[in-house]
Amino acid sequence: MMPLLVLMSLMLLLSKLELTEAALMQHSRPGATAPGDLIIGGLFPIHETVKSTGLNSISPPQLPNCSRFYTRGLTQALAMIHAVKMANRSPMLTSLNITLGYRIHDTCNDVTKALWAVQDFTQSFLDCDSSTKFSEPPKPTMAVIGTSSSEISIAVARELNLLLIPQISYASTAAILSDKSRFPAFMRTVPNDQHQTRAMVKLLRDKKWNWVGIIATDGDYGRSAMESFVSQATQEGICVAFKEVLPDSLTDQEKLNSSINRTVNTIVNNPKVKVVVSFAKSIQMKMIFMVLNGKVSNERVWVASDNWSTATDILKEVDLKYIGDVLGFTFKSGNVSVFTEYLNHLQHDSEDEINLFLKELIGEPNVRNITEAVNELQRNVIPDMVFSIQLAVGALAKAVAELCVKQQCKNQTAVQPWELLAQLRNITIENEGVMYNFDMNGDINLGYDVYIWQETKNEEYKKDKIAKYDLFYANFTYIIKDQYAFENVTSKCSNSCEPGEFKKTAHSQHTCCYECSKCPENQFSNSTGKFRITPHIYMAQCYMCDKDKEWSDSGSSGCNSKTQEYFEWNSGFSMVLLTLAALGIIFLFLISALFVWQRNSPVVKAAGGPLCHLILLSLLGSFVSVVFFVGEPSDMTCKVRQVLFGLSFTVCVSCILVKSLKILLAFQMNLELKELLCKLYKPYVIVCICTAVQVIICTLWLILCTPSKKNVNNSKSNLMECNECSEEAFGVMLGYIVLLALVCFTFAYIGRKLPQKYNDSKFITFGMLIYLMAWVIFIPVHLTTSGKYVPAVEMVVILISNYGILSCHFLPKCYVILFKKEHNTRDAFLKNVYEYARKSAENIRNLSETEPESKTNSSVYIISNPQLVSPLENISAEKTNLKV
Repeated sequence: MMPLLVLMSLMLLLSKLELTEAALMQHSRPGATAPGDLIIGGLFPIHETVKSTGLNSISPPQLPNCSRFYTRGLTQALAMIHAVKMANRSPMLTSLNITLGYRIHDTCNDVTKALWAVQDFTQSFLDCDSSTKFSEPPKPTMAVIGTSSSEISIAVARELNLLLIPQISYASTAAILSDKSRFPAFMRTVPNDQHQTRAMVKLLRDKKWNWVGIIATDGDYGRSAMESFVSQATQEGICVAFKEVLPDSLTDQEKLNSSINRTVNTIVNNPKVKVVVSFAKSIQMKMIFMVLNGKVSNERVWVASDNWSTATDILKEVDLKYIGDVLGFTFKSGNVSVFTEYLNHLQHDSEDEINLFLKELIGEPNVRNITEAVNELQRNVIPDMVFSIQLAVGALAKAVAELCVKQQCKNQTAVQPWELLAQLRNITIENEGVMYNFDMNGDINLGYDVYIWQETKNEEYKKDKIAKYDLFYANFTYIIKDQYAFENVTSKCSNSCEPGEFKKTAHSQHTCCYECSKCPENQFSNSTGKFRITPHIYMAQCYMCDKDKEWSDSGSSGCNSKTQEYFEWNSGFSMVLLTLAALGIIFLFLISALFVWQRNSPVVKAAGGPLCHLILLSLLGSFVSVVFFVGEPSDMTCKVRQVLFGLSFTVCVSCILVKSLKILLAFQMNLELKELLCKLYKPYVIVCICTAVQVIICTLWLILCTPSKKNVNNSKSNLMECNECSEEAFGVMLGYIVLLALVCFTFAYIGRKLPQKYNDSKFITFGMLIYLMAWVIFIPVHLTTSGKYVPAVEMVVILISNYGILSCHFLPKCYVILFKKEHNTRDAFLKNVYEYARKSAENIRNLSETEPESKTNSSVYIISNPQLVSPLENISAEKTNLKV
């Protein structure tokens, strides 16, 4: 009994399985077929969605019923039918006596329906007993054209990969499908989404829109396109204000409506977002427009992906003027006029009149007969879709022709799908003189056209092409016709900063939202927020000026060049000082010439004789050193000017020291001291020794820490000056000259009461006093003064010192030589000495009457030897032991 029950149960189960399989096979049969030697499958969304019936454990699985007839999907299917007919009439197939057939299924925009259709395509390859179920087994499908949806294409491609059946999509653009390691049999006649998103980002950048929103469908296509767009937009400095994802399935109306309402609220709550990029489905955009109609400003731009860029029929129930401008990206297309002619004659083609889908279209509202059906089809022709389908069929036809030249294709098993796939990858298609071929990823990169939707007079909508995008060069060619409203749309989170300001990012996640702040001093900005090649750095901060060469005020749009400051040649002050130095040099030459002419006169001999010319030569060096304090300093001038002045003035003071010592010796009353000083009195030796000390000081200064050029950066200028390097060395050099001057001053002060006409003591005293006072004043001024006129201070002191010596040492002598010639004789000189001696003798007699004898011995000695008061006379030189 039990074996019988088990057998009956098994028979009942097998019966149910056979009924179920038969039912499913009935559902998976194509809606349009045509015989041929090689069969091409077609997958098109002739309906927009399905009605889910659900599954239960009692009834067998049922395919969902399709709903919402989609006229454009039928147009695409007819484009394939027409392309196959044209291929069968082409010489490349007729010469081989080969025809192509087709088996077209309706995917209803549903993955499940598409996969059931794939089962029909692969049935003859997988079912060995198909002849027992059908009177005549179906021919194998050698290739598949479709689908339009990337999500469906991904699922279909995974199934077709099992047998390496070539799949050529005419609209699936997901970037993942270019991965040949995962989808080796997938090819397409359109670019992938990375090119489209790159083109969109380029458009936004060209129009200076950097605050945008994104709407996408929750599927492989929408997610992939959104991620690609966000990644590229971020690199170009474009911020995404919001991202709204809509459900991919249209069957759950409640969930779909909820998502639509949420998306509309997001758009309304972001009034600054004037540009919305959408990768959604056309039916979803229609619902958004219906809810959004009149709720927001019409100053809005919708950037439509190829998913809905040509679906102007979605505006049937809304007004475009309340929505804004729609810029649609479509694939490049060719001439499809032959296909439109085919549609015109469709009503006379009995073969297509029996097409199940065409019959269903006639049953749609407002479509009562074949004529109205044809008109409806023509209104829904999408040129780029039709062109892509034609390219796909043309590629298959050429691959079949090339393959069938090598082998017999009449035999059902002579050609395998993977052989056709290999042939497809290497073909080149010609269309209207343009050559197309598949790249290594199986893509034909056509490029894009950009259209703007426009309303016509009869309240219909058309598309005007405004630009073309080239994939190879990644740029737009704009077709200028009119000034469209979207050109004036501004989509920014914050207004552009003015030159001299930088963008201080506000407390948010977006870098496009910021506050404008002024650049600080010595920084600048000259951009107004324009996009650049690397816009992620655009004015996020100010640029620094080169502090060594430039400066700027707060809020500057550029840097100003710093002026080079130094004691210029053409300044009035320097010209005055240089003129004084030049006059001093002229006086030196004149005085030197006069003294050479009067070299044997008593005045010249009393002034020092040859020493006078050495003093004049040293003063020449001192005057020349003034020149090195003017003009732009250099390392050489910084070294020369101080050393030249130091050495030349040391020689001058040393010679004056010798003169002071000579006068002191000539009229010294203390015989013992006089005798000692006479032994030490060696004029040129003294000058050399004094100068040598200064040479050593200057040499050590130049070796250990040499003066050099220094650039002092001020706020708006660069001060070019000399760095003395060692203020101590500079002070020692000047201090040594001061020391010599003090000795001269002391000696001269002691001999100040000697004979008036030929006595230099008072003049030396005044000269050294002028020098000392000038340099005493110079030291605090030099230490406290800064700027380009510091060299002028030292120039003034040098000139005062030089003119002081000229005035006190030489001008009185010149006056006597030129205007008091009667005093410039030997007799006048001796007379002056004897008068001085006589007065001194009288003073001594008066003094001797009141003072001891020991205190007057020296005075008696000088009076009894009056020749000592004439030390400049060669005739008395032997008696005085003084030689000049």
